[in-house]
Amino acid sequence: MLIFLDTANLDEIKQGIEWGIVDGVTTNPTLIAKEGADFETRIKEICEIVQGPVSAEVISLKFDEMVEEARRLAAIDEHVVVKIPMTPDGIKAVKVLSAEGIKTNVTLVFSPNQALIAAKAGATYVSPFIGRIDDNGNDGVRLLEEIMQIYANYGFDTQVIAASVRHPMHVVQAAMIGVDIATVPFDVLKKMFNHPLTDVGIKRFLEDWEKYKQLRK
Repeated sequence: MLIFLDTANLDEIKQGIEWGIVDGVTTNPTLIAKEGADFETRIKEICEIVQGPVSAEVISLKFDEMVEEARRLAAIDEHVVVKIPMTPDGIKAVKVLSAEGIKTNVTLVFSPNQALIAAKAGATYVSPFIGRIDDNGNDGVRLLEEIMQIYANYGFDTQVIAASVRHPMHVVQAAMIGVDIATVPFDVLKKMFNHPLTDVGIKRFLEDWEKYKQLRK
């Protein structure tokens, strides 16, 4: 499974890269605005750090405007993947962009039908928002299972990104069913390191080492 960071914070991205476990980044205008950065400049900065897929989202909703904006975003860096909303105009744009060799990530996916449509249009990635589905009293992980089954049935090349991840268990559940990618906030990534028994074990090892040193005196 690949792990992407869902952020526009350069320090978080650098830390994830230093740990050696971050393969890409997903971001959006909201996350970049939170950082107070220029949109296209920040996308370029992220690409230079990650050297892997970086999803940058269009803000246009009309087909022609989405295609024009997507081409501009793709020109920023070879690693840019253009995030396109799951709408009829968005899918139409994905079809055109895919034919041009521009990588796309269909976002705001909440049903198997939407994921099927995205794959048929040639999307490089599809992003089911599992956390938001859970928030509405439904089963986001079940949606991932359904999408993975459909894609396996027909040999679609579109990769599935588990998005809107709320906690480390979401990552485990996605990995258990073979989802290609999980995109996680930095705080979730940090929590993936943690287990109380690890802390207990380290504490015990250090205490035993101190006892050993005392005996050697």
